[in-house]
Amino acid sequence: MEFNFLALLASAASALVMGFIWYNPKVFGNAWMQAADMTEEKMKGANMAKIFILAFVFAFFLAFAIQFLAIHQTGAISMVGGDVENALPSFAAFMEDYGDAFRTFKHGALHGVIAGIFIALPIIGTNALFERKGTKYILINSGYWIVTLAIMGAIVCGWK
Repeated sequence: MEFNFLALLASAASALVMGFIWYNPKVFGNAWMQAADMTEEKMKGANMAKIFILAFVFAFFLAFAIQFLAIHQTGAISMVGGDVENALPSFAAFMEDYGDAFRTFKHGALHGVIAGIFIALPIIGTNALFERKGTKYILINSGYWIVTLAIMGAIVCGWK
């Protein structure tokens, strides 16, 4: 299985687009600012180019990782040590039968939601507890990641 670089780029870009929507003042932006103890003054003077470039790089890392959670064929490939050219004939037969099984946007979105709930939420929740942030902060930020990972999973799994 080869990586779909365009799907990875689109998936990473979707995280930024979703962030523009989710953290817009008309959606959750004002509530997030209050929950995060963020002010307009704190936001001024930030190097936005650096923030968006790094956010895109981090989103690309997530897109790369989520494909291993959403695309089950990567598990089959790992069973032969990644060397599909020297795998036993049974591997080729297996891939012939199941090579596109569960390669849908819907299936990728499901795995994205699962990753959001069982990976992103506990990480954000733990950090928030130690940072003395409230439930609203946890719900806004983890909600963003649950939705975003669903979109990212859909893109990397469904775009063949």
